[in-house]
Amino acid sequence: MYTQLEKYLKTKIEIDDKTLSFICSYFTINKTKRNEFLLKEKEICKHFYFVNKGCIRLFNINKDGEEGTRYFHFEDSFGTALPSLINQKPSYEFMQTIEPSELLVINREDYFHLVDTVPQFAFIYRQILELAYLKSQERIYCFQSLEAIEKVRWVMTNQSRWLTRLSNKMVASYLGLTPQTLSRLKSKL
Repeated sequence: MYTQLEKYLKTKIEIDDKTLSFICSYFTINKTKRNEFLLKEKEICKHFYFVNKGCIRLFNINKDGEEGTRYFHFEDSFGTALPSLINQKPSYEFMQTIEPSELLVINREDYFHLVDTVPQFAFIYRQILELAYLKSQERIYCFQSLEAIEKVRWVMTNQSRWLTRLSNKMVASYLGLTPQTLSRLKSKL
């Protein structure tokens, strides 16, 4: 149950077995169904997730009812609605498993207890924050300047598993395209 989390931590930091077991003792397993919500808009995020199997999608819905995907968290990654988790204000997005998933869950208080008391875990948290910042900058600076065909090419080069595991609708919502435009452009490449 904790093998993937242990392996993940060992690849990121030097850690002894006792500390590893201590960290894992704070996580519980949560098996979800396809399209199960972990968080809805306007709820306050109380949990952090490590994906053993499956995928978590973070998205919002605009005033016209259109979905905009912010990010996907696949196996061997941590995922949550960070702004809401950190500041404990209502979330502006939804968090949903898009396929049957196996998640390791830790509540906010325990998560930050580990950050405060276990230096190795504090390092992991810093890495999570840095990655989140880099991904947000990538979205802002790269995707605003790319043409639609370049966005699709970027996905094919950098996130090819999205095209096999996710619906066109979800990938298109991440790229800011319609599903029809995504299909048309994929066929050209």
